[in-house]
Amino acid sequence: MNRLYHVPLSPFCRKVRLVLAEKRIEVELVEERYWEMDTDFLRRNPAGKVPVLRLNGKILSESMAICEYIEEVYPDPALMPYSPEERYEVRRLVSWFDDKFHSEVTQNLLYERVNKKLMKSGYPDSKAVKMGAQKIKYHLDYMAWLLDHRRWLAGDRMTLADFAAAAHLSSLDYISDVDWHRCEVVKDWYAKIKSRPAFRSILADQIPGFPPPAHYADLDF
Repeated sequence: MNRLYHVPLSPFCRKVRLVLAEKRIEVELVEERYWEMDTDFLRRNPAGKVPVLRLNGKILSESMAICEYIEEVYPDPALMPYSPEERYEVRRLVSWFDDKFHSEVTQNLLYERVNKKLMKSGYPDSKAVKMGAQKIKYHLDYMAWLLDHRRWLAGDRMTLADFAAAAHLSSLDYISDVDWHRCEVVKDWYAKIKSRPAFRSILADQIPGFPPPAHYADLDF
């Protein structure tokens, strides 16, 4: 049985979940409290990070490497374009969200408000939360600029770049940290990607102690 060891609100895990679901690859989801440094989990990934995917007997780690491996082994439907220039743009944007957006926004909002409580590692840093709330405006505006020029973030078709962005934003939306009224074109993009069948299991996530907002699973939010 294929298994994905994950944390429900982790954007890196959600990105892999979206790719698996889009390609209709069935996996068993196993929630992993990676911060407890379980010996069995460390055997799967000595780095002690999620996601970890067991697929067809292989153990895979690092979300982008996992996604590109899946894309090569299961090329249909394609989530990477064909030309080198277009593939570059997808990779650039995935890096943007997984590095820049993550360090400026996700860490300062999701990790402070949720992860610290789950890990019993202290209280949210109000300065970090304030910084994340400011920085997300810049990123939403950048997304709006991209979507004013393109149908999807990286071009005229949906790609892994859209899943990377949606993974981060859906995690933040779970804790009501996205102002969807700031950029209508971004809200429309998210509604479009949120309505895909691949998104269903993500919208069903429930984190004990952190109930989702009323609009979270609403496709007409």
